[in-house]
Amino acid sequence: MKIAAGLSVLIDYELKVRGGDVIESSARSGPLRYVHGRGKMLAGLERRLEGLSPGDEKKGDIPAGEAFGTEDSLPIKTLSRREFPQGAKLEAGAVFGAKSPTGDPIHLKVVSVEGDSIKARLLHPLVGRDLQFRVKVLSVEDPSRPPPPPGVVELDVDEISDG
Repeated sequence: MKIAAGLSVLIDYELKVRGGDVIESSARSGPLRYVHGRGKMLAGLERRLEGLSPGDEKKGDIPAGEAFGTEDSLPIKTLSRREFPQGAKLEAGAVFGAKSPTGDPIHLKVVSVEGDSIKARLLHPLVGRDLQFRVKVLSVEDPSRPPPPPGVVELDVDEISDG
């Protein structure tokens, strides 16, 4: 079975900043299972995996615009001046560190200042960075289909060749 929308996919993978550090890896966290096309995987990586079968391996690059987007594609939030440090120089282009509601570090870049209303872009730490990936497809399954009974071996018609 080949990777297509709606199918459950299990992969070994490594994702890193081009020429830099590993961001995520199944060597650290174990194989990754996801449902293809549901938006839970980087869109640029999903497109590169489409049509692969179990046992296939692939590596390559994902341009920044297809990975975590460009700065212009990230959301803007309107904040009150009092949410910034007292005396902070609030002007377009200024970047501030903060914590998300879950306590994760985030960065805010001021887009505009209008009185006490500050529009700031929420910056992903990897925005604008090209990525490199390495993937091995371990399995591709229809998640709506029950597994075969123990001891039953299923053949995939796509994998049978005349011989």
